[in-house]
Amino acid sequence: MTNKYDIVKKNIRDKIITGEFQQSQKLPTESEMMASFAVSRYTVRRAISDLENENYVYRVQGGGSFVADWQTQKKSDNDPKVIGILSTHVASYIFPAIIDGADQVISENGYSLILANTHNDPERERVALTSLMSQNLAGLIVEPTQSALATPNIDLYQKINQMNIPVIFINATYKNMTNYSVISDDEAAFYRATNYLMTKGHTNIVGVFQVDDRQGVHRLNGYLKSYQDHPAFLTHCVPIMYKSDEISIALNKVTDLLIDDANQRPTAIIAYNDQLAIRIIDLIHDLGLRVPDDVSVIGFDDFQLSKYISPRLTTMTHAKERMGHDAATLLIQKIKHHKISSIVYQSELIERDSVKDIRPS
Repeated sequence: MTNKYDIVKKNIRDKIITGEFQQSQKLPTESEMMASFAVSRYTVRRAISDLENENYVYRVQGGGSFVADWQTQKKSDNDPKVIGILSTHVASYIFPAIIDGADQVISENGYSLILANTHNDPERERVALTSLMSQNLAGLIVEPTQSALATPNIDLYQKINQMNIPVIFINATYKNMTNYSVISDDEAAFYRATNYLMTKGHTNIVGVFQVDDRQGVHRLNGYLKSYQDHPAFLTHCVPIMYKSDEISIALNKVTDLLIDDANQRPTAIIAYNDQLAIRIIDLIHDLGLRVPDDVSVIGFDDFQLSKYISPRLTTMTHAKERMGHDAATLLIQKIKHHKISSIVYQSELIERDSVKDIRPS
């Protein structure tokens, strides 16, 4: 259970870090904080004492407590040697490889690493950013949360910019922000993947895309562009779009299409990523259908497990460890005030066993 004084301390510190309490602004009185937090005077004084020791506040005898110039004080203590990584996930899917690639560069350059994840939730992102901002960061690597939407945390990113903390984005960027990034050309990858299916005779292709992140929107655009370049097949184009918390709804829509008359059933499904593709393959098997004999499936990311499932998944590559390595390298260069440029990777097709050639003999 969190101590009461920790609650008071965190609340005040977070308001200072996010700019709600400005430098030199007088804090609420002890009596006001006692009433606001329903705590004793001792608890308030202990919280303020800790914040004073950490250079967030200073006290004037008989005049109250005020917000200190905490950013300058932290930087003058010593050169920051901590780099933060904020990701939608940390311990699953492709993210450990990305983090490992970044950590190699970060540790080699004498920095320590602090991790935080958002679970693709803007409220969690806000909490994580506020916590990271208190760490005297040298720099930050960020995978945006729900990047297709305008971030409600723009104020914190603006504050980070004001603090002169360099930021490198991975996988995507926010629309309403200009930063350096390391990303995949998702639209080109899905254009190529959809064209590949068409070269195998598939015209009735279902695309399933998570559209609350920009990767998903770009992948959807690549899929649609392929159909636009094959106008004779446009009526067979069936995109399914979902938000990150609606995956079960998307899978239900896929099920409805698969249980249709065999003559109307899609012959191929292109999935937002390998994680989704694997679930779709399981769903197809549960319906008594076979991959690829009845339905072909293609994914994206070349997830480690993709080569071990049955059938082995045809997919598109994702840079993963290289992305983490390059993002950290750019960040270190930016910390050293070197000129840098964003990086865009081109994905390669990996043909395995989950796509069938259905062209007439």
